[in-house]
Amino acid sequence: MNPLLHQVLTDMRAGRWRQAHDRVQDDDSPLAAWLHGILHIQEGDLEDAEYWYGKAGRNFRQRGTLAEELEQFGAALGPATP
Repeated sequence: MNPLLHQVLTDMRAGRWRQAHDRVQDDDSPLAAWLHGILHIQEGDLEDAEYWYGKAGRNFRQRGTLAEELEQFGAALGPATP
């Protein structure tokens, strides 16, 4: 469980992209790097997205759509606990 990444994901789903981007930078895990890459996809900044996917150990060229990536990320993150 990672409360910070759950908050970032909540911010993204609510359209609070700036807050999500600011928060994700406080975590240096591979999972956070993947989410950071997803944020850059949403922003249309594919060069930075590819960089962050690389830091996450993920293949940028084989990614899904933004919605698919968010769904896959949520599954990898697991449920939030109270």
